[in-house]
Amino acid sequence: MAMTDVLSAEDIKKAVGAFSAAESFNYKKFFEMVGLKKKSAEDVKKVFHILDKDRSGFIEEDELKFVLKSFTPDGRELSDKETKALLAAGDKDGDGKIGADEFATLVAES
Repeated sequence: MAMTDVLSAEDIKKAVGAFSAAESFNYKKFFEMVGLKKKSAEDVKKVFHILDKDRSGFIEEDELKFVLKSFTPDGRELSDKETKALLAAGDKDGDGKIGADEFATLVAES
């Protein structure tokens, strides 16, 4: 499954482009711009599974670094600072990774 199966290619391009500058990533604005905030719980879960590259059931820090590239190959890698901030925002139970429910909460709070 591709991101474009869930989200519009135009929204993805716009959202990823808005955060192309280093240290500019804001997950709340990104999830809203990419259209994820308006999607059903089922669609949010589909996006989670796309981001969970190793199929572990969690999005770990090394997967978060490539979150923009997961939406489109043109996306940039997040900086360590941006990656840690995203992990801290999503990791509600403090286990160092983001589970499906935590991801859904992260999107809903954005």
